[in-house]
Amino acid sequence: MPEPETLSENRPSALARLMAGVTAHAPGITAGPVNDEPTPDEPGHPEYHRRQRAAFALSRWETAVPYRYRDSTATHPAITAWADRAATDYRDAGFLVLTGSIGTGKTHQAYGALRRIAEAGPKRFEMIATTAPDMYGRLRPGGSEKGTEHDLKRLCRVPLLLLDDLGTEKLSEWTEEATTRLVNERYNECLPLIITTNFPVRAPSGDPSPDLVTRLGDRLASRLAQTSTVVHLDGPDLRRGLRSVS
Repeated sequence: MPEPETLSENRPSALARLMAGVTAHAPGITAGPVNDEPTPDEPGHPEYHRRQRAAFALSRWETAVPYRYRDSTATHPAITAWADRAATDYRDAGFLVLTGSIGTGKTHQAYGALRRIAEAGPKRFEMIATTAPDMYGRLRPGGSEKGTEHDLKRLCRVPLLLLDDLGTEKLSEWTEEATTRLVNERYNECLPLIITTNFPVRAPSGDPSPDLVTRLGDRLASRLAQTSTVVHLDGPDLRRGLRSVS
């Protein structure tokens, strides 16, 4: 005796009926590929996530930058090229030393370089920006609640460090030792360092003008000269021009 059959076993599924209707009404149309890849404005697309990282990095940059330099933009080709290397892999960037007389835009370009890195949306963005006198003030005994060694290690290990106005501090064996430890540690760990200074790294032979060799010692200046992208900025004093306009 044959097994009984139910109506559902003989009835086509809803999908089969739908496909049969489509075929009957449009026999020449076949199903094509479906593009379900996310767009740059949707999660999952690399550009979407780069933009998210950039927004976060820029917020950290704005927190660390003095108000006067909020509009800083790097414009010098050598500086933008250095920033692009740092954005791709900060351990491949090396040091950046900006030299020039007072008011030539060194600090502006330095903060602009850090901004360019942030705008690229790196996977990690941490920065500290300080002047050399402020740094030495914190590193002296009693200058920091957490102690000299804690603050020095923090400066040595942060991925991006800007040291502004190097060479303007009062010279001593202590400042030379602290600077040497900082530079050597960042050099050994391949961590970038941006330095601005009014002095050339090394004055031309026969030139009696002061340079970083006379300010910091030959060993440290030689290390900077060997490992840095050195950019000299010249021109009129921009600060004086702004004061005369105001």
